[in-house]
Amino acid sequence: MIELFLCSLVTILPDYLLRRRFQGKRFGEHINFFTVWYELRWGITMCAMLTTTLITIVFYFHPSTSSVTSFFRTVTILSEGAGRVEEVYVVNNERVDAGAPLFKLDASRQEAALEAAERRIEEIDAALVVAQTDRNAALAAVEQAEASRLQVREDLDRRLTLQARGSTVISERDVEVLQNELDVQEGILDAARAGVASVDANITVLLPAQRATAEAALEQAVVELEKMTVYAGTSGTVEQFALQVGDIVNPILRPAGIIVPEGSGHNRFEAGFPQISTQVIKPGGVAEILCASNPFTVVPMVIVDVQDVIASGQIRPTDSLVDAQTQGPPGSIVAFLEPIYAGQTDDIPPGSRCIANAYTSNHDKLDDPDLGFGQRTFMHVVDTVGLIHAAGLRLRALLMPLQMLVFTGH
Repeated sequence: MIELFLCSLVTILPDYLLRRRFQGKRFGEHINFFTVWYELRWGITMCAMLTTTLITIVFYFHPSTSSVTSFFRTVTILSEGAGRVEEVYVVNNERVDAGAPLFKLDASRQEAALEAAERRIEEIDAALVVAQTDRNAALAAVEQAEASRLQVREDLDRRLTLQARGSTVISERDVEVLQNELDVQEGILDAARAGVASVDANITVLLPAQRATAEAALEQAVVELEKMTVYAGTSGTVEQFALQVGDIVNPILRPAGIIVPEGSGHNRFEAGFPQISTQVIKPGGVAEILCASNPFTVVPMVIVDVQDVIASGQIRPTDSLVDAQTQGPPGSIVAFLEPIYAGQTDDIPPGSRCIANAYTSNHDKLDDPDLGFGQRTFMHVVDTVGLIHAAGLRLRALLMPLQMLVFTGH
């Protein structure tokens, strides 16, 4: 409408003034509803052409969109396993810090496993004490075997000495019996020493390994018990949280709620512009937004980044070959906007729907001395007609409450 009004001032109005001055035509007499299309045909034709051209220049070099949202991330509150709620520590819409407990599930099975692991460690510690006693007994058996062996050895040596002196008291049979007895005592000594080695192996290898296994089982039981208490993974506000004691929580079918992290979605907006604006929307460009949650306020923004892909072109592995003709509507080029001045969007809650205008600025290019007259004139025109879009955005800011509250009832 603004474009049509401005173009009519330089086409239809001069046409009428010329006809009135040189042809004496007057509205209501010579120019009426039935003859205006003929009498002012030159002005109307030029106005239509100029309006179309102006609208094309405005919307191409200064694109606008109503698909602007401050998206924010949410974190689902889930337990690692299903269970019945035993305690609830927070309420809905409460702010929590990272690591704060949210609720606890029934942990009777995990507590029993923890008790069993602790008792197993105590059992192994008792076995170590018993093994130490067994080692003392084995050492005593070694000493006894050594003493018996020494006694047999002395008897054998004494009889061998007497036999060597030619004594007839010592027979060959007695010597053989003592020799065999000595071999038996050496075997008993070796067995006693092997018993000590076996007890030492139990004390230094087997029982410590069993205790390490029991400690690992204890740690596992502690971890499983801790999993029964669900903690906040990030600082934020708890939303959609209505758990009661006795409720069943399932990580697949029934989450407990969500956490909206602090700062998520604040002071950053995502705007989806038409694909034809891809060559115009660039990082560093200037834009303005108007949000329904903060009417009458137009916030200057800067384009900090532009998504280098269009979401509608993504494909996923399926059992059918993708046909380009069956694709949905064309996607948009996504630009990320942030306020030029800090704090201007603090009162706009995340998730707000807004409208945005982006503007093409040729100020730096106009400083080029090698720029031709035609290019310079066209760039001045492009920069100037951006005022039309800016005025339209401010007009929408004035009419937004009336449109939403009166005409649409939203």
